[in-house]
Amino acid sequence: MFAEPEFWVAVAFVILMGVFAYFGIHRTVLTTLDHRSDRIKAELDDARRLKDEAAKLLAEYRARRATAEREAQDIIASAKAEAERIASEAKTKMEDFVARRTKTAESKIALAEAQALADVRAAAANAAVTAASTILSQTVKGPVAEDLLAKGITEVREKLN
Repeated sequence: MFAEPEFWVAVAFVILMGVFAYFGIHRTVLTTLDHRSDRIKAELDDARRLKDEAAKLLAEYRARRATAEREAQDIIASAKAEAERIASEAKTKMEDFVARRTKTAESKIALAEAQALADVRAAAANAAVTAASTILSQTVKGPVAEDLLAKGITEVREKLN
C-alpha cells in the first residue's frame, strides 16, 4: 500500500485539505463565491431594471410618435379645409366682382343709350323746328304767321323735350 502512488496522492490531498482548513481558506473561498454571487445578482437586477426602463422608454416614444402622427394628420386635414375655404371665398369674390363689373357695364351702356336717344330726339326736335319755321315763314306771311310760328315752335319744343 505504501508503494502505491494513489495512496500517496490521497495522503497529500488530505494534508492539503488540513492545511486549507487550518488557515481558513475554505471561508475565503466561500466568501469570494458569495461576493461573486452577490455581484452577479446585482448585475442581473441592474440588467432587469435597464430592460424595464428601455421598455417604458420605447412605449413612451411609440406613444409620442402616434401622437405626432395624429397631429400631423390633423394639421393636413386642417390645411386642406383651409385651402378649400380660401378657394371657395376666392371663387365667391370673383363671381361678385364679375357680377358688379357686368352690372356697372350694363348701367353704363343703358346710360349711353339714353344719352344717345336724348341727343337724337334733341337733334330731331331742332330739325323739326327749323323745318317748320322755314316752311311756315315761306308760306304764311304777316302778323298771323308770326303768331302761328311762335306758338308752333313753343308746342314742338314742349312735346319733343
